[in-house]
This record gives sequence, structure tokens and C-alpha cells, in this order.
Amino acid sequence: EKKRGETMTDINDAAAERKEWPDLMTVEEAAAFLRLKRSTLDHYRCQGRGPVYRKHGARVFYPKTNLIAWSEGNAYASTSERLRHRR
Repeated sequence: EKKRGETMTDINDAAAERKEWPDLMTVEEAAAFLRLKRSTLDHYRCQGRGPVYRKHGARVFYPKTNLIAWSEGNAYASTSERLRHRR
């Protein structure tokens, strides 16, 4: 719940500091988990560049495992070299 004078950044930062995250997150929770703005996550989803998500009716949810996998897939050793994951 947003309090008077509190910004969305404050809310996202506080949420990102939580020790436990649900296995299935709302868009707002997922954005906080990834430390992105919700609009950025929405944009990535529309472009097909973001994490894999689920739709329950009109609502969008992100499994925590998909957020972690997406983040790990965006690792770089330098500005020009994407890291390759060993399997």
C-alpha cells in the first residue's frame, strides 16, 4: 500500500529487500524483483524480450524461476560480449 509522500521507487526498493518472494509474482512484484520499472517490464513483454510469463485470464504472472533464468541469460563479461552458460 502506497503511503503519502512515498514513491513507486521507494515501494520497489522496499519490496526488493524482502527475503522471501512468492513463486508466482504479479507484474509489480516481478519488476521489483528484477529492479526494473513496471513500464520497462511491460515494454519487454510486448516486444518479446522479457522473461517468460503466464496469463490467468487477463492477468499476467511471472514464475520466480523464469525471472531468475531470464536475468542470468542477460549476463555480460564486457559491453560487447555476452556470457555463454555452461550446461
